[in-house]
Amino acid sequence: MTKIKELRTKSERELMDFLKESRSRLAELSAKAALKQLKDVRSIRSLRRDIARVLTMLREKR
Repeated sequence: MTKIKELRTKSERELMDFLKESRSRLAELSAKAALKQLKDVRSIRSLRRDIARVLTMLREKR
């Protein structure tokens, strides 16, 4: 889980990179969950919330 204070210190470019990595990781976790290979299903929820936080920060910066 990413802290909001950490996100506020990052530039727009860093946030975009973090968002890209998070979305690819989310796709990976979702595929594993579908195949019943994921033990911690709750990690998907926390990753989705991190993505929402990043999107919020990007909208605030613009």
